[in-house]
Amino acid sequence: MRIKEILAQYRRDFHAIYECEHCGYTYKGDGYDDANFHQNVIPNMECPKCGEKADANYRPLTTKYPEGMQI
Repeated sequence: MRIKEILAQYRRDFHAIYECEHCGYTYKGDGYDDANFHQNVIPNMECPKCGEKADANYRPLTTKYPEGMQI
């Protein structure tokens, strides 16, 4: 899965549209804007439709705020 669009964000919590790179399935879900979520959680999300995970060449997004910054 990958983030197609972030719909709303409050501090580090966000609501986004996730999209499967394999079948194109999209759904709305929540997330947390830190390095761990972008680098580890999103690539390991399974698509609810086809069951695939991100490819090895997945490129994570960067965080909106620097790591360690108090918001």
